[in-house]
Amino acid sequence: MKKLLLTLTLGATVTTGMAVTPLWMRDVRISPDGTEILFCYKGDIYKVAASGGEAVQLTTQESYEATPVWSPDGKQIAFSSDRYGNMDVFVMPAEGGAARRLTVNSAAETPSAFTPDGKYVVFSASIQDPAASAMFPTSAMTELYKVPVSGGKTEQVLGTPAELVSFNASGDAFLYQDRKGFEDEWRKHHTSSITRDIWMYDAKTGKHTNLTARAGEDRNPVWAPDGKAVYFLSERDKGSFNVYTFPLDNPKQVRALTSFRTHPVRFLSMSGNGMLCYTYDGEIYTQNPDGSPKKVVVSLTRDDEQLPARFSFTRGAREAVPSPDGKQVAFTVRGEVFVTSVEYGTTKQITHTPETEEGLSFGADNRTLVYASERGGNWGLYLAKIGRKEDANFPNATLIEEEALLPSKTVERTYPQFSPDGKEVAFIEDRNRLMVVNLETKKVRQITDGSTWYSTGGGFNYSWSPDGKWFTLEF
Repeated sequence: MKKLLLTLTLGATVTTGMAVTPLWMRDVRISPDGTEILFCYKGDIYKVAASGGEAVQLTTQESYEATPVWSPDGKQIAFSSDRYGNMDVFVMPAEGGAARRLTVNSAAETPSAFTPDGKYVVFSASIQDPAASAMFPTSAMTELYKVPVSGGKTEQVLGTPAELVSFNASGDAFLYQDRKGFEDEWRKHHTSSITRDIWMYDAKTGKHTNLTARAGEDRNPVWAPDGKAVYFLSERDKGSFNVYTFPLDNPKQVRALTSFRTHPVRFLSMSGNGMLCYTYDGEIYTQNPDGSPKKVVVSLTRDDEQLPARFSFTRGAREAVPSPDGKQVAFTVRGEVFVTSVEYGTTKQITHTPETEEGLSFGADNRTLVYASERGGNWGLYLAKIGRKEDANFPNATLIEEEALLPSKTVERTYPQFSPDGKEVAFIEDRNRLMVVNLETKKVRQITDGSTWYSTGGGFNYSWSPDGKWFTLEF
């Protein structure tokens, strides 16, 4: 069977460059002197004053950049980028400029810190387990490495997962969050034997000390500048992620610094003068450990001209249905409805929903489609029509009008089929009854009562006769 190789070009509106207030900023890091904040937005790295204001874009490549970290002197940043195909570690001036590639392995590398002397970047990657390792060999369980900032050989620091490293001032010990299994890092309210804990590693003795040792999530540790306390994120107290702290000499003495509800606090960092920085609900906050959270108001200007999106699919297309005139083919990919032209290869995306659409059927006029969609948590029928008479087909239509057919929050309707004359639509109701609706009057009549169909699998096969007077059923 030949593979489907389909490239879709979808039009979009043009947005002129203007200042916007960004939301869902990620990978936030405050500078060592507490005056500036790095963050990621739409795949690029930005820098903004800790007091707020207009952000400066530091990376401009078409690739995806993430996880920026400051050098101890604040003059350089390291980050990961996929500009060469996979995520590698790069370093660049903190004021912007050309980036230098530090790693070349085919694994994905994620930087978490510079060493305190500024000579190395420490990163996590699944490259090579030590020969004596008893861990299951999987890319989900990374090792810890360091690479010289000036470039050179990568060295393994630990053969076990150690994420989000935070060094003490002397560099002879660091904090990290562990990883015991495959659980998604974004999962909320997770309690099990594989939740993350905060550990301290003594580089002189090679000793690992679990500082939290509990069933819930404790992560993203930050060593206080004076070395006497640890700050971290935790889901304690039956709530969402918040900022907590404890004295290093008494890890049991945990104290909450924030009390956010509903959403988790993410991306905790701390400056050399003790200022905390993190995100909540997609926005950046700073906070003195003894004070209250303060939102950092950020604006930025982007050249966000939305060029036509191009999607390439080599598999996954379903329900290829030709139009009556044979000039169009409707199909679904990833739950969305598309129509492509047989003559010109132009393709149009008909639906743009998070819900699944399926069960396509063309009307006799070649200008109408019917399909089922699971919107609102219930399967219902929808009609899509070409809105302008001068548009010849769906792929070249400038306006497509959609309407719900027999909307309901309780009755399930699926597998629609147009009648040969396009005046009626047959469908399956509540998984076992064949029904027909007249599109002009919206009157519904029942064809079968479901008494001979006992499966709840979602429907059965049926088809109209060529004259539209009877049905063929397959039970």
